[in-house]
Amino acid sequence: MKVSDVMSRGLETCGENDRLRSVIEKMLMRRCGSIPVINDKQQLVGIITIRDTMLPLYPNFGEYVHDSVHSRDFEEMEDNYKRVLGMKVKEAMTPNPMTVSSNDFILKAASFMGLKNLRRIPVCDDGKLVGMVSIGDITRGLYVHKGV
Repeated sequence: MKVSDVMSRGLETCGENDRLRSVIEKMLMRRCGSIPVINDKQQLVGIITIRDTMLPLYPNFGEYVHDSVHSRDFEEMEDNYKRVLGMKVKEAMTPNPMTVSSNDFILKAASFMGLKNLRRIPVCDDGKLVGMVSIGDITRGLYVHKGV
């Protein structure tokens, strides 16, 4: 089974200069955890995830995870979210994300996702974004076609 058999095509996208506020609104409205970032030629330049929108609140993330002795002012950190909402996508996105082709086998896509612990991956053909495929899409495809 090919990625094209199970991928989502009607994608919500954004540009590098969009504000995080508008991207977060899109994610919440669509109930999706990531949005591809494209340029004017519909070429994928990055991906922005819900996690990416939270990381600016933790400038030294490792310190917060590994230093449980010292207290943090989490209320002050939360107040910084207004600043995060004004950031541009290019300041928080993951540039040049891993991709698959629509002609790739779905288990190849699943192996890439497993390798990098991803829940979804952009689908590009000839450098242009044509869809997204999630681990759920792959599971549904296998279940429907191979399930007993």
